[in-house]
Amino acid sequence: MKKQLLLSLLAASVSAACQVHAETWPEPIGPSQSDFGGVGLMQTPTARMAKEGEFSLNFRDNDQYRYYSASLQLFPWLETTVRYTDVRTRRYSAVEGFSGDQSYKDKAFDVKLRLWQESYWLPEVAVGSRDLGGTGLFDSEYLVATKAWGPFDFTMGIGWGYLGNSGSIKNPFCSYSDSFCSRTGGGSAGSINGSQMFHGPAALFGGVEYQTPWQPLRLKLEYEGNDYQDDFAGRLEQRSKVNVGAIYRLTDWADINASYERGNTFMFGVTVRTNFNDLRQSHIDSAKPAYNPQPQGDLLQPTVVANQLTDLKYNAGLSGPRIQTKGSTLYVSGEQTKYRDTREGVDRANRIIMNNLPAGIDTIDVTESRLNMPQVTTRTDVASLHNALSGYPLGHEQPLQQTRENPVDPGETEQGFFIRKDRLHYNLAPVLNQSVGGPESFYMYQLGVMGSVDYALTDHLLVSGSLFGNLANNYDKFNYNGAPADSTLPRVRTHIRDYVENNVYVNDLQANYMGYLGNGFYGQVYGGYLETMYGGVGGEVLYRPIDSNWAFGVDANYVKQRDWDNMMQFTDYKAPTGHFTAYWRPWFMQDVLVKASVGEYLAKDKGVTVDVSKRFDSGVMVGFYATKTNVSAEAYGEGDFTKGFYISIPMDLFTVTPTRGRAQVNWVPLTRDGGQMLGRKYQLYDMTSDRDARFN
Repeated sequence: MKKQLLLSLLAASVSAACQVHAETWPEPIGPSQSDFGGVGLMQTPTARMAKEGEFSLNFRDNDQYRYYSASLQLFPWLETTVRYTDVRTRRYSAVEGFSGDQSYKDKAFDVKLRLWQESYWLPEVAVGSRDLGGTGLFDSEYLVATKAWGPFDFTMGIGWGYLGNSGSIKNPFCSYSDSFCSRTGGGSAGSINGSQMFHGPAALFGGVEYQTPWQPLRLKLEYEGNDYQDDFAGRLEQRSKVNVGAIYRLTDWADINASYERGNTFMFGVTVRTNFNDLRQSHIDSAKPAYNPQPQGDLLQPTVVANQLTDLKYNAGLSGPRIQTKGSTLYVSGEQTKYRDTREGVDRANRIIMNNLPAGIDTIDVTESRLNMPQVTTRTDVASLHNALSGYPLGHEQPLQQTRENPVDPGETEQGFFIRKDRLHYNLAPVLNQSVGGPESFYMYQLGVMGSVDYALTDHLLVSGSLFGNLANNYDKFNYNGAPADSTLPRVRTHIRDYVENNVYVNDLQANYMGYLGNGFYGQVYGGYLETMYGGVGGEVLYRPIDSNWAFGVDANYVKQRDWDNMMQFTDYKAPTGHFTAYWRPWFMQDVLVKASVGEYLAKDKGVTVDVSKRFDSGVMVGFYATKTNVSAEAYGEGDFTKGFYISIPMDLFTVTPTRGRAQVNWVPLTRDGGQMLGRKYQLYDMTSDRDARFN
């Protein structure tokens, strides 16, 4: 009977493929999330992909498992999912008192890759992997096809591993090698092991999702290939391989789900979502200056320039604005502190200047700086700009003659006016440091307040510091001191509990000498308490051509570990650390940045860190990184190597006024000592972001 049902689903999907035109299903709601996270039915995936940029948080709950997952459609053809599975019937650790009563938490990372899109005859096809690496409690691979037929979306696939445990068909790869016929157990937590992919038993799975006439409601039916006879939660009874479920859309951003699975188990859950491409700035900003040119003499008029300087500061966002003339060029300079897209500030500055432009000026140069380091000069032809602002006659439009060049210093000029830049800056802000998924506690946090102050002694010498006040934390549960000895590395990061036990401490206190060296080169030297755990001296040089797809940098540091009992002193541990870093934006994916760093880390291990980030239309950036050093997995300890994910969110998505600030959320599976970089406060690549107009 079960095989007849599966064959009926297959026949229906083939019939649909032969009879109907390809559809994007379902419109306008979009595909739904599975129990495991990622687009799918319930226990099984489909070949569908969410809209690019969609980010969903998912929760599912039944008697044995709770699934917490976050899924991101990174590209139209690539879905990524991070998941924690709470195994309710198991304790995290067998070591008495180590993890208390915490139930077992399994970390997992999933990927799904679209092979081709649905067409008139062919279904959408995708290949994917669940629980890629690590303990592999739910590790699976699959090849799946999905085809729409009116309100129905049919799916058929073959699964290996957890998805194929019933072994309903012979593994097709067994004909290639007998080694594919068996599958060994999972690996160690945090490791990645691809040697068992597509090994072991295989099974068919399939199903259908139905969009009811009542748009908020969809129904699901699936036939799964798992038999649950060797499950981590114990041998689970399966009365039926057919699961049924329903999904109800509460709003555009939230779903609730209910299903009846294995013929004896209820599953409930919720999904909330947003789209990183569709987020828009919420601030209300002053209008751009209207173009209303006034006749001027040959020289700058002090009263007029005073108004221009004020407008440059508050409307164009240029802090410490300066206006100068030399020959037929008018020079504007300042630090862009308001607009994330610096081209907005340049456009406003040009309008302000054009309304009261002295006679005889042919060119306007706008030079933007950061921390008194000039970044880029935008050179605009006055006649071309006048035509653009006046409006071209229909059919006679011409491109604006404007270029971005290395910073131009006019030197001694005929006239110059400026508003002095503030040398002192201070800030008070809440800080939340967090760690998710640790063995001692699933969620550890440190909540506090950070007071920061910067003072520019000269145009190049900056003194800065910050004081942290601890309000609350639960890092007393971080029991690495009492854990089994699983690493032979120096403890360069795992003293974190000792540091956060201080109620008030100097987080950093340092002096930086930085500047533009010319021809695309920037440099800095620094010394002091460089971060929470380390102090010392160092330097960095960066070469970054204007609007280039690549850049190179090198940093070298000599540091000592700060004493957690008295953070104004140091322990005996010291280390040289530094890296050569290459930055590359592939020409075929201009919204992606790849960073590769080679060098020596705090534990004196040597290796490479690869960091890949994607920028969405809203400015939200999502990235992941991994570090592999010459330390063996055994010497590193649990996790095998350092890795993590992060989301960087521009604050102007939430503020009522424009701002260049960002907030970053980090996810690091485990705090360990291998592959750890120095947390430098100022990094030249970040401080020169205006050198690339496309990636702010």
